[in-house]
Amino acid sequence: MSKRALVKYLQSLNKQELEDQVLDLYTRFKPVQTYYNFVFNPKEDKMVEEAKLKIANEYFPLKRKRARARRSVAQKYIKQFLLLGLDPVLIAEVMLFNLETAQRFNAKKRINQEAFYKSMFNSFDQAISFVESNGLRAVFKDRIRAIVEIAWDQEWYNAEGMENKVAS
Repeated sequence: MSKRALVKYLQSLNKQELEDQVLDLYTRFKPVQTYYNFVFNPKEDKMVEEAKLKIANEYFPLKRKRARARRSVAQKYIKQFLLLGLDPVLIAEVMLFNLETAQRFNAKKRINQEAFYKSMFNSFDQAISFVESNGLRAVFKDRIRAIVEIAWDQEWYNAEGMENKVAS
């Protein structure tokens, strides 16, 4: 259905039918609930803290013995925050927190899987692009520089690529 057809359909509904449609969407689809909860009660700081807690738990679990270290957990939150239109500073904060947490984990328990480093490079690339496109380079310059320095210190095979991303 095109947007135009949807508009025409919605205009054909009376107020009660429209309310019923929205309530039905709200009860059936979790993303719709999340959206409306955010729109009417935007507790951005609470959402960011929850995301940071979940990301930290991936690397330093409180209930499990082994860390899962999945990049996808952070990516899920970042994608959700982008869809909701959170403050770009808060989104960048989560992106950099994910990288810093992965580096703390790597310092504690050296990871030898190339996939981890590729994944972290992708996260770094996404964070740099996001920071640049939102004009936040000055705000996060020191943290980004620290992430690159730690990558060199931990001998990440793609540290040079990270350095090049920052330089460009």
